[in-house]
Amino acid sequence: MNSTVTASSPIGKYRWRIVALLFFATTINYIDRQVIGLLKPILEKEFHWTETQYGEIVMIFSACYALGLLVFGRFVDKVGTKMGYTVSIVVWSIAAMAHALAKSTFGFGAARALLGLGEAGNFPVAVKSVAEWFPKKERAFATGVFNSGANIGAVVAPAVVPWLAATYGWQEAFIWTGVIGFVWLIFWLVMYELPAKHKKVSKAEYDYIHSDPEEVQVEEKKVTWGQLFAIRQTWAFVFGKLLTDPIWWFFLFWLPSYFSTTFNLDIKSLGLPLIIVYTATTVGSIGGGYLPGFLHDRGWPMFKARKISMLIFAICVVPIVTARYAENMWVAVALISLAAAAHQAWSANIFTTASDMFPKYTLSSVVGIGGMAGSIGGMLFPIVVGALLDHYKALGSINAGYNILFLICGSAYLLAWVIMHFFAPRMEQVTVK
Repeated sequence: MNSTVTASSPIGKYRWRIVALLFFATTINYIDRQVIGLLKPILEKEFHWTETQYGEIVMIFSACYALGLLVFGRFVDKVGTKMGYTVSIVVWSIAAMAHALAKSTFGFGAARALLGLGEAGNFPVAVKSVAEWFPKKERAFATGVFNSGANIGAVVAPAVVPWLAATYGWQEAFIWTGVIGFVWLIFWLVMYELPAKHKKVSKAEYDYIHSDPEEVQVEEKKVTWGQLFAIRQTWAFVFGKLLTDPIWWFFLFWLPSYFSTTFNLDIKSLGLPLIIVYTATTVGSIGGGYLPGFLHDRGWPMFKARKISMLIFAICVVPIVTARYAENMWVAVALISLAAAAHQAWSANIFTTASDMFPKYTLSSVVGIGGMAGSIGGMLFPIVVGALLDHYKALGSINAGYNILFLICGSAYLLAWVIMHFFAPRMEQVTVK
């Protein structure tokens, strides 16, 4: 079947229902992840945290997330997407609720560790699910749609979490964000199945999903980590994630504190600027997924369309370095919104580079390796952030610390793009021997 199979056809609708499921899972994932950042002004007073201690808690989450990505990547390739997501969401939902039981900094660290392990399953499963249901030309858009759930989660969280905490106490915010994960799980178990096993998928539809020439009749093999690490394309994905994932985590965990300290906002006033920032990222995620397909439909080779799109997104992050000069909060909101939107556009495409270059039976492992690299960056960067902010806070000029951090943010994506181009200039399809 050709490209006339669309989301409006009965079977096409089912494929986009899968994306809708992935979208809501990613939304829940990011709500659970963001709660601690939104409640930081309350929790640091109750538990007497310094910026360094808070950075260490973020680091623990990042370290366990890195380990979980590596483990879940292999686990999902072995047990499949349906079981992989089930295990992931059960673990992270229990962990989210466990925060409410914490009575000390150690208790929070333990809950964050378990949350990191569980949430690590989200992206390896989601990316592989898209590869199972979509040909290459549609994957970036489908990935951009489900990845926009991160942005919706980041919009919903500041609108709901401060209200829950102010009305019922901070413990309730953690409990309810964990409960919704179990509600989602019911829909996943009922709705998801592989195309080959789904009763409504015709041969024409199945052939369309597998219409990429190099993927026809590919024999699945057992692939080791050693084999994957020996491939240049693996390193392109690794460095792309290593250098850019920590920037998003910095936005996620420190933006509430940045707006609070720089512009003297209380917890109830944080919602609007954060909602604006993360609403912009939704546009970036979906638009970023759409642009390569748009260029490809106009005759560009797929690899060129992908790489030029990613270069554009990298350049769009650069203006954040001027946030240091923003005396008006809404100017800072605009600059950060552009950078965060560009990150999500980048993210939608970097995940798709993995499915462009690697066969499906290796995909979760590759995404797990790259995700682990991003999480290692996310583990180390909070140490730098915490130490830097504590240093300048002691000097009475915490904003100087944020200025340095925005400079790092503005340059990370261009550096990542150059390194990715070095390792995979044409993003060739990998043959794993």
